[in-house]
Amino acid sequence: MKISAATRFFVFRAFWGLTGVDAAGRVLVEALDADDEDVRSIAGILLTKAGRRAEPLLGEALARGEHVPMVLSVLGRIGDPKVVPDLRPFAQSDDPDVARAAREAIRTLEAHPV
Repeated sequence: MKISAATRFFVFRAFWGLTGVDAAGRVLVEALDADDEDVRSIAGILLTKAGRRAEPLLGEALARGEHVPMVLSVLGRIGDPKVVPDLRPFAQSDDPDVARAAREAIRTLEAHPV
């Protein structure tokens, strides 16, 4: 991963945090599907740090079926137990990666309620 890619994500995160413009946050959500694992990790960390502000954007991605395992993981790390009912159907997915991510997120949320 190039430094410029990481810098770009930090700029988008700062802009999103300062302005509330969701388009900037959506750039981070889209990066959850990047080919580069470092890019996916940075996007996930920045979304996690955004906390509840990221939940609607992550919910949109789930509704569209986009980047589902990563989105589930980020939702689990954000730590808001109110999303558990939304995650439960994914725990029964035929896709083992989706089911595993959902179960891990649910387990994390239930073990550490806010």
